Amino acid sequence: MAKVIMIQGTTSNAGKSLTVAALCRIFKQDGYKVAPFKSQNMTSNSCIDQEGLEMGVAQAMQAEAAGIKPDARMNPILLKPTGDKSAQVVLNGEIFKDMSASRYYNYKKEMIPHIEKAYNSLAEEYDIVVIEGAGSPAEINLRENDIVNMGMAKLVNAPVIIVGDIDRGGVFASLAGTMLLLEDEEKVRVKGFVINKFRGDVNLLLPGLKMLEEITKVEVLGVVPYMNVDIDDEDSLSDSKKQSFLHELEGLNLKKYKESQYDILADCVRRSLNMEKIYEITGIKR
Repeated sequence: MAKVIMIQGTTSNAGKSLTVAALCRIFKQDGYKVAPFKSQNMTSNSCIDQEGLEMGVAQAMQAEAAGIKPDARMNPILLKPTGDKSAQVVLNGEIFKDMSASRYYNYKKEMIPHIEKAYNSLAEEYDIVVIEGAGSPAEINLRENDIVNMGMAKLVNAPVIIVGDIDRGGVFASLAGTMLLLEDEEKVRVKGFVINKFRGDVNLLLPGLKMLEEITKVEVLGVVPYMNVDIDDEDSLSDSKKQSFLHELEGLNLKKYKESQYDILADCVRRSLNMEKIYEITGIKR
């Protein structure tokens, strides 16, 4: 079975999707067969895999970064909003049914066998599976039936790294607050923090990082600078003003351009994070 690591975030748009993509690329560059996974994804942006099955755009992007073909097993549950309180449920790549938010919340546990089957299938084929969470693990009102954050981590016994977005402010409070709201067994799973989207002199940040580590007893694995990589990002809170050339290219030119962007992302993240520690967290000796 594959080794596993999970990336969660303090908020939506903290940088989970690109962090997973970067790790997939780095592990690929280092010679490992790696696959992304997200048990449940809520988005209107989907794509079709080679078997004609529907999945979230983010997992397709992460698969590209890993050098493999997108596969609906990487996103067994896709929720496509049909209103403020309802969504179309796509299960294992096929339309399942429309459900209200309250009905789906009570139905979540029925989804666990589908999640386990998809994950285990990938874990048998790959060396490493990099899991992405959704929103925040500190949504305490949703904890009971959680299948995408700490509930998912528990399901497959995954160590967790939490990403915080410093660009929007309040990153120390959001990371410390997240740890405060986690249950004891969940806190034990958290093996590191990543500070994302930093602008400025990192030396000015160091006293805060030290205090954060003292308060939470969790190691900061690195500070990733704000990057302008041209990679599809499905998040609803993404910067819509970001200039992109993806839709101006096609064929081989598009493929080469995407590959260059994944390499730029991976290079930046590799230089910014303690990859030796991340391999240790993942359970791989190098």
